[in-house]
Amino acid sequence: MSSALETLRRDFGGDIIEPGAAEYESASRSVLTTGTPAYVLRPKSVEDVQAGLRFAADAALVLSVRGGGHGFPGFGTNDGGIVIDLGRLATVEIIDKERHLVRIGGGATWGQVAAALAPHGLAISSGDTRSVGVGGLTLAGGIGWKVRKYGLAMDNVVATEVVTAGGEVVRASAEENAELFWALRGGGGNFGIVTAFEFAAHPTTDVFYGKIAFPAPEAATVLQGWADYLRTAPEELTSIANFANPFAGGPEAPVEIYVTFDGDDPELAAQAIGPIRRLGTVIDDDVALKPYADTLVDGMTPPPGIQLVTRSGFADKESAAAALRILAEVGASERSPLIAVRSVGGAVSRIPDDATAYAHRQAELMIVTSIAGPGPVIEAALPALEAVWGRLAPHVNGAYANFLSSATEEDVAAIYPTATYERLTAVKRQYDPGNLFAHNYNIQPQ
Repeated sequence: MSSALETLRRDFGGDIIEPGAAEYESASRSVLTTGTPAYVLRPKSVEDVQAGLRFAADAALVLSVRGGGHGFPGFGTNDGGIVIDLGRLATVEIIDKERHLVRIGGGATWGQVAAALAPHGLAISSGDTRSVGVGGLTLAGGIGWKVRKYGLAMDNVVATEVVTAGGEVVRASAEENAELFWALRGGGGNFGIVTAFEFAAHPTTDVFYGKIAFPAPEAATVLQGWADYLRTAPEELTSIANFANPFAGGPEAPVEIYVTFDGDDPELAAQAIGPIRRLGTVIDDDVALKPYADTLVDGMTPPPGIQLVTRSGFADKESAAAALRILAEVGASERSPLIAVRSVGGAVSRIPDDATAYAHRQAELMIVTSIAGPGPVIEAALPALEAVWGRLAPHVNGAYANFLSSATEEDVAAIYPTATYERLTAVKRQYDPGNLFAHNYNIQPQ
């Protein structure tokens, strides 16, 4: 270890943060998890990333790679291992104005990207939170406010720069290292450290964005009508339904339908959003025209001692009605979790299932439940949460990696169906046979 550390200090141009340093406490934790790593490395260059990887391999310690640090299971930190924090690799550069190609550092956040592209009238289909990292969100999928028109964030990636477990810098695209490119789009951080992405951005205008709220007793009718309408709604319209919010009344909390219409024509927006407004008794409506960057919200860091448990699944056209009926019943109960249902379909479903490692192309809805509180509160709430998912089980399938707080073998199997997992395993054997990148939803190289 001492020899490896001496080599690192010689070759590494970024910051090496150890326990006892003034910045260690903040550097050692991710957004949702505390950790006590032996070293936090903040590279300033790709060469620094290579040096950090050599050190991690020589030290044989747990390795975490951190982008925005928002991962629910806490993959962005560890105890006693090494964290490579990519936060300084955050440049956003337009490299081809005619084709709207944008090169983005692997440590950038979506807020940084939206702010950098806005003056050029450009945007990228991304998530919906400013502080979420480009890398973590994109490598697992990327479902946000432009998803039905422009697909997942990863669907807009045209190339990546990757440092592999062997320390080699490779380019992965449809033409170069194509199988690695396939695996990176959905396979998470299993295959290397992505130090840069090249995205195809698109011209954007201001968008109509906001919330339309309905009384809690109308949940069943509103949710079913909402899902039915989204099946044929213009792809410019993307929407999320939130209800049973324990911080806003639990079972009495309003059903909040968030909408984004991707365009600035008020007449077209009114036509697209109108059927949602007619689903029930509107008690609040703050939809307004605003810059796309302003639809992204600030991320929340829980207070110390507060845990967050999040679980997700997908519903297709045949099972959506039954799943929503169950969720409406659950939402009316006193011990309901916070429930969110996201519309997908559209551009996502037009890409073949096997074109990327993201395997849930034909889903209509993504369902997310969340509970939060101190440890004893979480423990007490888990049986009821399991009962909810037990009821949903016949009507949902799979899981979305970006909305899971656990990382069990069952979770990995839900994220990656058998054929997808087997193909990912072959890529893993080629690029990371020793499983250096194991602190994730892990693909085993065997």
